Amino acid sequence: MNIYNDYLKEIEERKLQGLHPKPIDGAELLSEIIHQIKDVNNAHREDSLKFFIYNTLPGTTSAATVKSRFLKEIILGESVVEEISQAYAFELLSHMKGGPSIEVLLDLALGEVFSIAKQASEVLKTQVFLYDADTDRLKEAYKAGNIFAKEILESYAKAEFFTKLPEVPEEIKVVTFIAGIGDISTDLLSPGNQAHSRSDRELHGQCMITPQAQSEIRDLQAQHPDKSVMLIAEKGTMGVGSSRMSGVNNVALWTGKQASPYIPFVNIAPIVGGTNGISPIFLTTVDVTGGIGLDLKNWVKKLDDNGEVVRDENNDPVLEEAYSVATGTVLTINTKTKKLYNGEQELMDISKAFTPQKMEFIKAGGSYAIVFGKKIQTVAAKILEIEPTQVFATSKEVSHEGQGLTAVEKIFNKNAVGIAPGKVLHAGSDVRVEVNIVGSQDTTGLMTAQELESMAATVISPIVDGAYQSGCHTASVWDKKAQANIPKLMKFMNDFGLITARDPKGVYHSMTDVIHKVLNDITIDEWAIIIGGDSHTRMSKGVAFGADSGTVALALATGEASMPIPESVKVTFKGTMASYMDFRDVVHATQAQMLQEFGGENVFQGRIIEVHLGTLTADQAFTFTDWTAEMKAKASICISEDDTLIESLEIAKGRIQIMINKGMDNERQVLQGLINRADKRIAEIKSGEKPALTPDANAKYYAEVVVDLDQIAEPMIADPDVNNKDVSKRYTHDTIRPLSFYGGDKKVDLGFIGSCMVHKGDMKILAQMLKNVEAQTGKVEFNAPLVVAPPTYNIVDELKAEGDWEVLQRYSGFEFDDNAPKASARTEYENMLYLERPGCNLCMGNQEKASKGDTVMATSTRLFQGRVVEDTEGKKGESLLSSTPVVVLSTILGRTPTIEEYKLAVEGINLTKFVPSNKTLAI
Repeated sequence: MNIYNDYLKEIEERKLQGLHPKPIDGAELLSEIIHQIKDVNNAHREDSLKFFIYNTLPGTTSAATVKSRFLKEIILGESVVEEISQAYAFELLSHMKGGPSIEVLLDLALGEVFSIAKQASEVLKTQVFLYDADTDRLKEAYKAGNIFAKEILESYAKAEFFTKLPEVPEEIKVVTFIAGIGDISTDLLSPGNQAHSRSDRELHGQCMITPQAQSEIRDLQAQHPDKSVMLIAEKGTMGVGSSRMSGVNNVALWTGKQASPYIPFVNIAPIVGGTNGISPIFLTTVDVTGGIGLDLKNWVKKLDDNGEVVRDENNDPVLEEAYSVATGTVLTINTKTKKLYNGEQELMDISKAFTPQKMEFIKAGGSYAIVFGKKIQTVAAKILEIEPTQVFATSKEVSHEGQGLTAVEKIFNKNAVGIAPGKVLHAGSDVRVEVNIVGSQDTTGLMTAQELESMAATVISPIVDGAYQSGCHTASVWDKKAQANIPKLMKFMNDFGLITARDPKGVYHSMTDVIHKVLNDITIDEWAIIIGGDSHTRMSKGVAFGADSGTVALALATGEASMPIPESVKVTFKGTMASYMDFRDVVHATQAQMLQEFGGENVFQGRIIEVHLGTLTADQAFTFTDWTAEMKAKASICISEDDTLIESLEIAKGRIQIMINKGMDNERQVLQGLINRADKRIAEIKSGEKPALTPDANAKYYAEVVVDLDQIAEPMIADPDVNNKDVSKRYTHDTIRPLSFYGGDKKVDLGFIGSCMVHKGDMKILAQMLKNVEAQTGKVEFNAPLVVAPPTYNIVDELKAEGDWEVLQRYSGFEFDDNAPKASARTEYENMLYLERPGCNLCMGNQEKASKGDTVMATSTRLFQGRVVEDTEGKKGESLLSSTPVVVLSTILGRTPTIEEYKLAVEGINLTKFVPSNKTLAI
């Protein structure tokens, strides 16, 4: 009874927070509950029944195993529970989504009791989360002449698990709710500082937007009980910045519908919209839940009598309202005409939201069911030696004869699954592809583990070359929440087959290296496809896609992903970098020049940026590819010269060897396998057998951008523009300003050098600048705190070996100690240098933050409201993003420097340089 009493105590504690009992995932607690159910005189029996039926997590949790076995006992008559009939027991099994429930159903369907086998087979026909061991049992039984195995396989081959589902309603009524003006980041829907609670869905749901917004949503639902609430980003894009499954989960929790009456707090079918549509990676997450994402286009550019765009005093296009979606507006989505209506008035063509593939996701309640359904249909047909019935929408295949391939088109064609031999696909095609590298990060990893359990997966797919579970998002503060969650996550992922930042057995030193940096190192083939649980999964080798925790789980379990081949925008460079400029300024200038060239239209949004950097190694090029997430690109590809790629691969080999030396390789010797593949790739390049990936000379691009380096005359800063009178233009990454804009007198309260945007060179620049300032002024005094978080331990080790770390230590007032990590977040900063533990630190915003209302100058990628710094009532927090030298000088001065002060401070310093390739990087 002790464990049950503990559960009752927890329930009372949750009541004080307005929460229901936490869903049960442990075998020990559920076993005690079952014991109480069997005891008809037990005082807790009634509650125990409710917990067993309605509050137990499905899939491969240990509780699901216990529940499945008890239901089997009831079905076989070995246990009698008056409230759970045989038929009801089968119904409960049908909602358990695979794993032990499938094992039980197969036991019953292939058993000797005909009536039970019949019922079990009918339930199995509705299930799709089967794995090789399950289909092998069916195959053996079928070969042995079992009639029910034959029936089940025939049903699978016809995809009756899908065809017998209810059709998508022709009309869906919605009532609008404006969730925000301008771009809505997933931080608004699932704040980073609440990352610890994401696996507790009900608790995490309390942090969505604001309590006031939640109350308004509830009021709308009470007024319109027959309609769905649609969350809208007015004058902006919904879900920028991150895929974040927890954000979609929260929206679904508040506005969707319950997936199953027997699975608590798992909702599906949210409906979201944005004036400028939905961020691509967020839209993928919406698909996971069978939801709908609409590109509303309800604000359009105003035209004058001559058809020219009207512009304001800042030369920005003036927008006018095409139709209203103000909170409380009732609209109708027609899935047949694929139009949006207000009463009888047609507002918009929304056919992009209702492609045949998306209609399948909506009908099935999410994309997972379709992915697994297609697989099980194929397997069943193969066993039966018949052709599968054509049920699912055929993949869209776009092929243009005589047209060359972009780099991403080449990668997709190489990794495509299920296309006819010799078939060449171009952008717009829907493709299933094999995934080479997968990354899971620690604040979404617990959800990925839950997703793996729910889809009954127990081991990583053998076709994945390598996968990594990071510890970087919880690196800065090893508090009670991290201590409770992270070891459990690391053990699960290690057992599943991933390389993990922390060793569950404690053999090797914990590595809190930034996930993107590790993935950038373990990607050893520029033809690779990478899926990672973070929007900044943007490698400078291969093509990488940031993904929600569920898509990461799917890639780990199946080794596959499905998506359209995106269009590409080609970026090349001309001119010469000024000697005092840093490569980060080139990155920002690319965005600024693109927006200027295309009249404010972001041609990068939702597309691949094919950047021809050529001469930069993967470490340095990563600064560009990483930033493409802030350009709202779907992904990016770096085109490299042969010699540069070889150098990058040699660096990667060295980093992987360090991981091996630390003891991080597993039984499969995944890391050694990556080194072997890197050696093979280097040999192919050197021999000319397979040079570095380049596009075809006659490839077709959506647009081409040529960045003029000669125009970059001073450092560039991405500004959140927190006081812009147009709310929709705050906190976007499109406001790029030159240093001179600030006149050398904007107060800076704190500086941050770290996150995935910096590399070893940045740490050396910091050390060189400190020595420079001391030589010029006789001492180094900080007028604002400077927080430094190196991205990886190997960078720290290399800096120690080269003498730079000693320089940083000399000027620092704090240095991290892995033997005594911080147990609580810092709330006050002194004007000194802090050498923090490798990891995300301030950029993540879930542990450390600047003081409220601060103006922060950072190398980070995040300028969203409340992320790095929160507001006070009197002052908005600002997170300005710039290069390392600008951050260093800003903290020494306590303000933004003038261009003259900047040039003096960087004189003679080896900044990150870039020289455009003089080779034609196309064939």
